[in-house]
Formats: sequence, C-alpha cells, structure tokens
Amino acid sequence: MRFLLASALAMALSSPGCTKDAGGVASAPSAPAGAPKDAAHTGAAAAASAAKGPRVLLPSGKAISLELARSDEEKGQGLMYRESMPADSGMVFLFDKPEPRAFWMKNCHFPLDIVFTLKDGTVVGIQPRAMPCRAEPCATYPSQAPADTVVELNGGLAAANGVAIGAKLRFLDVPER
Repeated sequence: MRFLLASALAMALSSPGCTKDAGGVASAPSAPAGAPKDAAHTGAAAAASAAKGPRVLLPSGKAISLELARSDEEKGQGLMYRESMPADSGMVFLFDKPEPRAFWMKNCHFPLDIVFTLKDGTVVGIQPRAMPCRAEPCATYPSQAPADTVVELNGGLAAANGVAIGAKLRFLDVPER
C-alpha cells in the first residue's frame, strides 16, 4: 500500500495503497452434523489461539495470519509488487487514531478486500474486491467512516466469512489491538 496525495493532509497521511507508497493458520473446521451452530467457531478459536504471531479471527471463525504494517515505510510498501498472497494470510495497517482512510491498488497484482476497522475490531467500512490499478490515474478506495486499523484480505474472503459493517473482528497478537 502506498500513501496517496489527497487534498487534505489527514487523508494523504492515511491513504496507503497496493503501491510504492503504501502467513498460515488453520481455517475453521466444519461442525459435525447435529452440533451447535457455533461449534465450528469454537474450533477455529482454539486453532487461532494455538497459532503464533499476529492474526485476526473473522466472524465465521476463520483465522487469518497477518503481516504488520506499522511504520510509514511498511504502510507505503504494503502488498505492492507481490504476485499473490497465501489464502489464509493478510496484512494489517495500524494507525494511531481513527481518521478517514483511502487506499489505492497501484502496483498490486491481485484483488483485495480492504476492511476498515476500529482498534476493538468493529468493522466500519469495506471495499470488497478492490481491483489492481492498470493505468494512471488509479482509483482510490475510501473508508466509509474513520478507522484506525485496516485489514487487507484476498478478494472475496471478507464476504465469504461474514465480514460486514458492524461485525467484529478479533485481533490476536496484534500490538495495541
């Protein structure tokens, strides 16, 4: 992700993208027939707890390992120039305070779900299947509300796992989350 130049400084400083400015956890097991509906979620929570490193538990119970983007350089680089990302992996961008955010997909090679959240994991916005930028000027994908945490997932993963505005993500071993 890289920072975009925007009319407002706050927007510019909070606008990573999949360009020059801007790992493997088990997914939720299926619940046996007749088991309570939350049995799969409980199994995924146990699997996520057993795993090491930063990760997020999606509303479905699926655990995603996360790369951290904390520094301006890491936020600026994001996922740009990568050909793909493992299925159960993502990247999380950590900011100090909630502000409007905007990401772009320059130099990104695959679609991403961009999930805007608050530190407590409350989803405040989603840009599903944001497409790579093929020509300048690149489109920007803004948050629908101020956010201080942004999670990028492979395109389609958010909807398939119950990520919606108002849903809660659970951050595990993510600093200050």
